[in-house]
Amino acid sequence: MNVNTPPQEDNLEFLKPYKVDGEMFSLSSGADISIKKYFLHFDQWKGAPIPNTYNGKAVIDWNGEPVFAELAVLRLFQSHGWEGVWVDSYRRKYRNGLPDVAEPIELPEQQKQLIESIRTKTGRHGGCWDVLVWKDDQLLFVELKRSKKDRVQESQISWLEQSLLEGLETENFAFIEWVVLE
Repeated sequence: MNVNTPPQEDNLEFLKPYKVDGEMFSLSSGADISIKKYFLHFDQWKGAPIPNTYNGKAVIDWNGEPVFAELAVLRLFQSHGWEGVWVDSYRRKYRNGLPDVAEPIELPEQQKQLIESIRTKTGRHGGCWDVLVWKDDQLLFVELKRSKKDRVQESQISWLEQSLLEGLETENFAFIEWVVLE
């Protein structure tokens, strides 16, 4: 089974209320592309401190669970029948829970081979988008950017470009801009 099919719109219906204009990129080939973009707001975690904030990442309250934004987005997709991981490029792990709380996990072989192939083409470990989710044969990379604090890195554009050369489509990618409500 090919797990690289772009998501069908009805499988992303839960994101529709959060859709904003797409994000435009110019690739090294000169092509201009647009990637779907969504805007989410999260509540700040007000419970007991977590053991490791990964150098001060915002801690989000996801239905009473303290998580980082990447895990909140993963939980959102999981609540709609998707499987997935937070691609922790900083520590080179795949996660479905907080560091020091949940052990890293292994990717299914097809997703692992895809990521390794793209990494080989980019020539670096970094640049992979934050969250990888899949449902049936559909696959989506999601990059999170905290509003007014983060920007797209060149390594992430390179990842996108090499992914497209690998056979993925722009619909296999989405941005989520997010804020924390205090």
